[in-house]
Amino acid sequence: MIFGNYARQLREQRLEVNRRYSIRQTARRIGVEPAYLSKIERGEVSPPSEETIRRLAADLGEDADYMLALAGKVASDIREVIITKPILFAELIRGLSNICEEELMALVGKVRNSEWNEDWLDCRSNPNCRPAGRENYPVRQ
Repeated sequence: MIFGNYARQLREQRLEVNRRYSIRQTARRIGVEPAYLSKIERGEVSPPSEETIRRLAADLGEDADYMLALAGKVASDIREVIITKPILFAELIRGLSNICEEELMALVGKVRNSEWNEDWLDCRSNPNCRPAGRENYPVRQ
């Protein structure tokens, strides 16, 4: 199992430098039994809940979204956004799946910095707006 193996490797790397990353101490800090964490790391049980993964990621200094993805999960806040417009987000994600990492990083940077196309900026404030090329989609609720 990818998630468990990665979590174990990460914890053991930290353990080489700091004894606080023993399986017992790590389990205690994230609120699970050591035996359960051991089973997770060995892939004997399914990955834990989102909250447990978030606590483990924070404890190990890893990105929670990355660890959730390794566990085959999507963060609940992202899931909630997708649920509001599933067709559009599915199309967006599928459309972005084939672009190179540099282009994707540039796009993410623009989104973070609100460097949107003027049409999109106008649409964000207008609940009846359908951006160009999306005339056949229902109006946002």
